[in-house]
Amino acid sequence: AVHPLWQSPLTIPGGTRQSPINIQWRDSVYDPFLKPLKISYDPTTCLHIWNNGYSFLVEFDDSTDKSIIVGGPLENQYRLKQFHFHWGAINDWGSEHTVDCKFYPAELHLVHWNAVEYPTFEEAVMEGNGLAVIGVFLKLGARHEGLQALVDALPAVRHK
Repeated sequence: AVHPLWQSPLTIPGGTRQSPINIQWRDSVYDPFLKPLKISYDPTTCLHIWNNGYSFLVEFDDSTDKSIIVGGPLENQYRLKQFHFHWGAINDWGSEHTVDCKFYPAELHLVHWNAVEYPTFEEAVMEGNGLAVIGVFLKLGARHEGLQALVDALPAVRHK
C-alpha cells in the first residue's frame, strides 16, 4: 500500500471518508447539539510498544471497557486499541491532516473501535461506524513529561 502523502498538500482525493483531509476553517460549522466527548483511559490497560517497520504503536488491552471514549458525535462507547504518531523528516511537515493547508510537525492518532456493534477490532475496521480516531496536532515546544516517558522507551523498539 502507498503511504497517503499525496503529490502536494492541495491534491486531496474526493469522498467524505477520505484520509488525509484538509480542515477548512471558513467551512467549519458549529453544532450546538454536539455533546462533550468524554475520555476515560485506564493506564493499566497499556500493553506494549511495538515497531511495525515504519512507525511505532502503543497497544492497549481492549478486551474490556476500561479505556473508552463516549459522547460527542458517537452513538455508543468506543474502546481504545492503540495510538501512534505521524511525523516527517523535517520539523514543519509531519502531520497527516492539515488545517487551511497548513501542516503541523506531528500528529497523534488515538484509535478506538466500536465494541458495542462489533465482536472484534478487525471487523470494526471494515465498517463506517467501526472506528473513532482522535487526531491531535502537535507542535514544537517545551519538554513534555508524558511524551518524554514514551520517547525514552523508543530505543527498546529500534527494530521491527
